[in-house]
Amino acid sequence: MRVEEVMMRTPACCSPESNLGTATELLWSRNCGILPIVDAQQKVIGVITDRDLCIALGTRNQLAGQVQVGEVMSQNVVSCRPEEDIHAALDTMARNRVRRLPVVNKEGRLEGILSMDNIVLHADAAGTGKTAELAPRDIVVTLQRIYGPRVPQLVETRTATAR
Repeated sequence: MRVEEVMMRTPACCSPESNLGTATELLWSRNCGILPIVDAQQKVIGVITDRDLCIALGTRNQLAGQVQVGEVMSQNVVSCRPEEDIHAALDTMARNRVRRLPVVNKEGRLEGILSMDNIVLHADAAGTGKTAELAPRDIVVTLQRIYGPRVPQLVETRTATAR
């Protein structure tokens, strides 16, 4: 199964000159959690998530209309290609601990979004008896890798008391 068979083909996006109010409205009206940021040629130059917006607005003493997306977007874009195998995209998500990937063509232009939501909806849960191209176990393993601990966990130690 290839990414293009699963991805959402009509992604919302915005420019770096858009303000955070516009970005928030797009996320709300399109019911999504990420916006690719594109230049005039529709090449992906960054991303902004709903979390990024919350943190940006919570740490500045400015209105959403006063802050440009370009000021807070992440320029470290993790993406995939439409022709890529879905398992390769799952591995990219897991390694980078992201649940959504912009799908870009060879020129870097936005073609769609691949989200864990899309992937879950395409998993073979029907039990058809055939080998599934995308099994529920593939999704669970990816999510475990995404949500796994990021910092060493503290282990509570108990001291033995002498009696």
